Amino acid sequence: GRMSLTREGEALLPKAESVLSASGQLQGAARQMQGQVSGQIELGVPGEQPGFLRLGELSAAVQRDLPLVELHIRTPASGSMLARLRGGALTAALVIASHPPRDLHWQSLRSVRYRVVVPTRLCAQMQRGGWKTLAALPWMDGPLDSPSHLMLRQLFEQQGLAPNVALRTEDTAALDTLVASGAGCALLREELALPGVERGEWMVWGHAQVDAQLFFCTAIESVSDPLVVALTSVVVSNWA
Repeated sequence: GRMSLTREGEALLPKAESVLSASGQLQGAARQMQGQVSGQIELGVPGEQPGFLRLGELSAAVQRDLPLVELHIRTPASGSMLARLRGGALTAALVIASHPPRDLHWQSLRSVRYRVVVPTRLCAQMQRGGWKTLAALPWMDGPLDSPSHLMLRQLFEQQGLAPNVALRTEDTAALDTLVASGAGCALLREELALPGVERGEWMVWGHAQVDAQLFFCTAIESVSDPLVVALTSVVVSNWA
């Protein structure tokens, strides 16, 4: 009770108080972080436009709701993506398919409808043509295990035909640009196909369509993992 600071002690006092204050703030932050999810998310996505997949909104939501989580976006080929998801190399994946993927836990985020688009330069050939004429036109397709290829094959197999694929591209997000340039026909999402007709870039052929869904998928054995549970909640809220 009779002790007093020396001059040296008085000089050190502000620094000591600063250290104690910082220590208290650190302990408070540590207590707040207890129970929060942390780690790294490897999210596989198809070769689609980021706006359609809502990747910007998803990234912002992860930063807001899961501040200790680092999000990595991967774009492997469709078949490879599902294999990597089943093998644990991916935390989760966004998948476009006509039917839910097998052996995976999935949630449907939205329906997707694809239409047949024919570039303006080829429209005259389709004025009176049918499926055979359509199949003979030059077509643009994605990799053999991509959603684009699987849906195109399904569409023509129902007619006992196969499309004349003149161009195969890994950048399936650019198919609309290629059609507009006259490179060939393609399957495009309806929300891209119809505005293109109004702009005079192509025509939509008949009532041919392929219905699919955008799925959020995780491995069945990881469904209860805290990181997967947290990501699922963010994704579902993002698509609500």
